[in-house]
Amino acid sequence: MTESDREKTGNRLLRWLEASTDARILTIPRLFGLLYGPIDDRLPLGEAWRAAMRRKIPSSVGWKHAFGGATYFLCMILVVTGVMLSFYYRPSTVEAYPSLQYLETEVSFGWLVRHVHYWAASLVVLAALVHLFRVLYSGTYRAPRETNWLMGILLLITLLAFVTSGSLLPWDQWAYWTTTNGLEDLARYPVIGGLMARVFRVDEFVSGATLSRFYATHVILLPWVLLLLLSLHFQLTRKHGVSSGQGSDEEGGEPFFPNHMLRQLVVVLVTLAVVITLAAFLPRPFGPPADPFSLPDEVPALGIPAVILVGAARLPAGMGLYGLPLLLFALAVLPLVVRTKEESFTRRPVAMGLFALFLLLLLASLIAGLGPGVEPSVGVAQ
Repeated sequence: MTESDREKTGNRLLRWLEASTDARILTIPRLFGLLYGPIDDRLPLGEAWRAAMRRKIPSSVGWKHAFGGATYFLCMILVVTGVMLSFYYRPSTVEAYPSLQYLETEVSFGWLVRHVHYWAASLVVLAALVHLFRVLYSGTYRAPRETNWLMGILLLITLLAFVTSGSLLPWDQWAYWTTTNGLEDLARYPVIGGLMARVFRVDEFVSGATLSRFYATHVILLPWVLLLLLSLHFQLTRKHGVSSGQGSDEEGGEPFFPNHMLRQLVVVLVTLAVVITLAAFLPRPFGPPADPFSLPDEVPALGIPAVILVGAARLPAGMGLYGLPLLLFALAVLPLVVRTKEESFTRRPVAMGLFALFLLLLLASLIAGLGPGVEPSVGVAQ
């Protein structure tokens, strides 16, 4: 097919879409953050698309704002690979482990899909943390963006819930005893910790009922929560802008296309290359099949979020176990409590102090989690 033939085909497709629908169909990609500008449904479809792409963004928006796009792209990778995994995964104590072995050994590129999902789950948490720190540093968490800041915190918590709920699904010894230890750590939290541990464990010890509840949470409940929070996050971003700098929309700035879209495309391609490289060269190993009556010598922390969570539980005096959630809560309410208009990060001592404490605890948890694997706990089973 020649270039002119492709152009004619594209024009015919556009005319067909314009005849059969209107510009309101663009609210679908806009809902998922793929269009920054507003949709003028009075215009034909093609003109409405071009108008949205010409929407100006602040001139201060640059490469540092791309980590939000990386986080979103990693979420999309998780959705796509998660759907592909669900075609073969069977959430039962008898079939879960063999179904993943079959995927790895018998399905073409099944091993790649599984390990891309594994590494995307680790990297999405890191990308979300980097994005959070960038927003905190730039000061764009303050009014009128405090609600969007809260949405970002809730998105981070949702991503962590995704990682922890998916950790049991391989149903090997490492997944089983990591979950057992994690539920015991959860039960240590006052007021609601014990109740939440009982709700998710279901039985006196981790069992098939636990696996079913984790699976339902992972593939049914949390995706809807993520979709809701992402749509709200994108809507608030479009309403208040992506930067507190001047020069947005009508006053200066630059069009969303091509500059910022090309930056996002570069970030997407680099992110995809990193995920595939890690999946190919550092796959998630299989442990022995889960056995509630066989205690392994140690349970390795698999994945960066698991390393941080295991390390947080290892820190003395509950510094990680209680300190990280408390600091995350303090960051969530920061724009409501401290209403400074100071632009310089160094002149915002409360934000700088919370940032430093949170980062230090994260690094301490990461270092502690990189040590030898933890001994499996039998407290929950008892």
